[in-house]
Amino acid sequence: MSVSPPAQLPSREQRRAAVADRLLDALERLVQRHRALALHSEHAALHAELIAAEVAHQLATARNDLLRHPPLSH
Repeated sequence: MSVSPPAQLPSREQRRAAVADRLLDALERLVQRHRALALHSEHAALHAELIAAEVAHQLATARNDLLRHPPLSH
């Protein structure tokens, strides 16, 4: 019976890069969704509020993730 070596955990910098990638991907999806909604201008104010709330949520999530994996001091 062979034993697999333990999986290597991502480095701190890899984790921070993953946070940035997730934030950018989420913001791109947000833009795509709301561009489609922008075709119906009668709800423009509501769409602006939704965009602001979603951006605030994504920023808070990214900030929390980055605080859990602070950069190493040089």
